[in-house]
Amino acid sequence: MKFLIVFVALFAVALARPDVEIVRQNSEVGPESYIFSLETSDGTKKEEEGHLKNAGSENEAISVKGSYSFVADDGQTYVVNYTADENGFQPEGAHLPQVQA
Repeated sequence: MKFLIVFVALFAVALARPDVEIVRQNSEVGPESYIFSLETSDGTKKEEEGHLKNAGSENEAISVKGSYSFVADDGQTYVVNYTADENGFQPEGAHLPQVQA
């Protein structure tokens, strides 16, 4: 059910702009994993896959890997690669500030 909620939320975002059309979309949703990709007419792209870790245990969690890109008002394409798991959301991108340890 969690996978379905994430999937529906992404389509809601894509459909929020009436001047932007979905030009490509693929998805596979299973009981313990999902994968999807989406591309819109404005150049936005999103790809993501998630897996249920430790199914049925107290430590059950979703582990997600993905990326998205978009063309900004300055004409540049920005790309963000990310993971999200029990350690939180961890984005990486050339335009994002780097965390110094």
